[in-house]
Amino acid sequence: MTTSTFRPGRRALVAAAAALPLGAALAACGSDTGDGPSLGGEGGAGGGFADAVASGPVAEDAAIEASAWATRIKEAGTLKRGGTVANQVFSLADTSGGNPTGFDAGITQLLARYILGEDGADKVEYIDTTVDTRETMVQNGTVDCVIATYSITPERLEVINFAGPYYLSGTAIQVRAEDAESISGPEDLTGKNLVTQSNSTGIQAIEEHVTDPGDVQQLPDNESCVAALKQGRADAYVLDQGVLLGNSKADPDVVVVGEPFVDDPYGVGLSKDDEDALDFVNTFLQAIIDDGTWEKLWTATIGEVVPGDAPEPPVPGDLPA
Repeated sequence: MTTSTFRPGRRALVAAAAALPLGAALAACGSDTGDGPSLGGEGGAGGGFADAVASGPVAEDAAIEASAWATRIKEAGTLKRGGTVANQVFSLADTSGGNPTGFDAGITQLLARYILGEDGADKVEYIDTTVDTRETMVQNGTVDCVIATYSITPERLEVINFAGPYYLSGTAIQVRAEDAESISGPEDLTGKNLVTQSNSTGIQAIEEHVTDPGDVQQLPDNESCVAALKQGRADAYVLDQGVLLGNSKADPDVVVVGEPFVDDPYGVGLSKDDEDALDFVNTFLQAIIDDGTWEKLWTATIGEVVPGDAPEPPVPGDLPA
């Protein structure tokens, strides 16, 4: 436990990410040491991020009282979020003791502010989850929600609910920097040894889009997959682009190549037992989209590593079939 269908605009985001010479472009964004993200735009590291979180809305008391899920969190005084604090673009712990930064971290802190008030961003308990434990921890109430580059899939929707999507990503390919010229899409992975996370969308993406791959390793976490790639035990790492971008931000020896080839909409994982949570969180997501906070957060996080304007946000409640 740690405390501390494409829509208009998305194709431009994907194309920009595909065109990036990530090793060089990410280095230009700031330190690649992994000590902390150089996110936030003007005003120093984290400045734009902090401003985005501080600009978020706060729910009316009546809205809290109408939701048993939100009321429980308000009474506890803490939002328990399942996820990670090890992705430099989406959620990374601050080594100086401040709040984690990144797009997922920002969505988390904005949700806490929405429920707990203006100082709510400081009232989050960050509980580590993995691809193997997320559904269980949502179902048994260990966490109030999971916000962790969490792809919405029909299989997962059978056991938990998803608010959102709040971001549209896609399954992509990461390789060692020296192999970036020879691999640019799933058609180049025939005969290659691949790695992905167990219980992830990468498994199905490989099965459906890669012809006759070599060995396909399924490892328990992102760090193990990156290690397998860097050590030559795998030729490519297949997973959703959000996670892979974080890896490239942290380590210029691994780069993302080509365009995402499978849609991966990210959602907020919620228990089916909390029947009103779904509408409450979707209302929150629509609120931060409508008032411009979503765009500010994107600009201060993902926008620091992907060039161009922010894409059009997805529509909360528009789930994949």
